[in-house]
Amino acid sequence: MSHATPDNLVCPQTAHFSAPLELQSGGTLPDWDLVYETHGTLNADASNAILVCHALSGNHHIAGYHHPQDKKPGWWDNMIGVGKPIDTRKFFVVGVNNLGGCHGSTGPSSINPATGKAWGAQFPMVTVIDWTHAQAQLADRLGIRQFAAIIGGSLGGMQALQWSITYPDRLRHCLVIAAAPYLTAQNIAFNDVARQAILTDPDFHDGNYYAFGSTPRRGLRLARMLGHITYLSDDAMGSKFGRVLRHGSFAYHHEVEFEIESYLRYQGDKFAETFDANTYLLMTKALDYFDPAQHAESLAAALGPARASFLVISFTTDWRFAPERSREIVRALLDNGRDVSYAEIESTHGHDAFLMPHAHYHALIRAYMDRINL
Repeated sequence: MSHATPDNLVCPQTAHFSAPLELQSGGTLPDWDLVYETHGTLNADASNAILVCHALSGNHHIAGYHHPQDKKPGWWDNMIGVGKPIDTRKFFVVGVNNLGGCHGSTGPSSINPATGKAWGAQFPMVTVIDWTHAQAQLADRLGIRQFAAIIGGSLGGMQALQWSITYPDRLRHCLVIAAAPYLTAQNIAFNDVARQAILTDPDFHDGNYYAFGSTPRRGLRLARMLGHITYLSDDAMGSKFGRVLRHGSFAYHHEVEFEIESYLRYQGDKFAETFDANTYLLMTKALDYFDPAQHAESLAAALGPARASFLVISFTTDWRFAPERSREIVRALLDNGRDVSYAEIESTHGHDAFLMPHAHYHALIRAYMDRINL
């Protein structure tokens, strides 16, 4: 287990943009902030930059520690750092909290300059395309014309894929991990049930709960519990919890009896304390809206502009974004003559496998990153 030391402490930074950002939804952010952190050193010609895009509940804190007292490092600390698969001795790695987030970037809890109050439900809808435009402006600010690679898992993988279409000349490699070219109806359904849990919470107040000094904690808790079930595989839940009872025998009541119940409630409670409900709504809608082929003849046609080399990775027990969804991306890229490597990793961890320190998975990422020329 890693620990905070002077060498792995990282300080988040804020980039302020005063020019309005026009959004795909038709909305506009008059001015906006992006919070980000960096690891490693940008080389003289800025050719060693890596952008890491986060998933639904992620943020800019990708590795290391913000404070010596932190108990946990960034969410991908097992992947990013000195001697790790994404080696910060070679690469300059950037993590960004997306617009609409709740970890410092402009989002629903930020102040709307037009009203002097929190944006709340008035915060405009943001999409994956909007995030790529905002990230591109941050890259300009950092002096990065072209990323050596853009990497992401889940919703982060969708962002990496969108980058390859929207800014084909601004990345040389694209790593799409545990992702899909669009959500299935089942996935949209899961997201809607999660949103309904929040929207129907009496403390939601039509998204303006900040003004009431309240939080739709019950709804957010349920949304996270539902989501967490879909991130794990049946095998993972079975091996970790099975039908183990907390107290050895049935108590015949509605309180916690099974260990899996205790685990889900703990995860829900913890998440509800640290995440913003309006951000959760926005992020799940961004997932629902993502579909590069929506206005194209096919996925292959949509991916036609891409020029990067690709590594696409899926995991065998990921039923939320199953391997066949990754293979759709691979086929579409091959139809365009792109350089594509594909790996389907044996794992029991379900969708969460992309976050785990799996030896084969890490070896693949390391081998791919080692061959990137700067």
